[in-house]
Amino acid sequence: MATHGLAPPLPLLLTVLLVALAPSSFVAAAGGRGTGRRPAAACTSTYTLRVKTACGSPAARTSDAVSVAFGDAYRNEVLARPLVVPTSGPGSSRELERCGTDTFRVAGPCGYGVCYLYLRRDGRDGWAPEWVQVVQPGPRDRPPATATFYFGGPLPDGVWYGHDRCPKAAAAGTNSSASPRG
Repeated sequence: MATHGLAPPLPLLLTVLLVALAPSSFVAAAGGRGTGRRPAAACTSTYTLRVKTACGSPAARTSDAVSVAFGDAYRNEVLARPLVVPTSGPGSSRELERCGTDTFRVAGPCGYGVCYLYLRRDGRDGWAPEWVQVVQPGPRDRPPATATFYFGGPLPDGVWYGHDRCPKAAAAGTNSSASPRG
């Protein structure tokens, strides 16, 4: 009994297989699990970070090592560890001074709006930030996006401390222990 008349033609079979396998290949290539999260940014960007030291900071100048981590709801994270204090001339350096504002340029992955920022202070001075502002460059047709995080008091020593304003649904699927967000 011949059944070759009932078998689908080879091109049709290949097309069906291609369509059936394409969505799972796309998810695997994007690195996602179908969670609706955006993939990690492929580009890099330079952020401007402004740090205002509180006037009530215990030391006039600090020698504490200060690190910062910030990012978006999609886990595009920038980590500066420790912040390199800008120099004011040959052979001289400025520490984070009481009542002063320092500006840093930090490179990292492109993001989709900074919604969290954590600081870490290691040292004995008890440095206290008043606020930290992150300026994220935008597309050429839009102004930069600015996110400001207020502190106003000394940071605990040796732990990440900060603010997380990211949507809860995006943060719930994360579990990276390398991040201050946990």
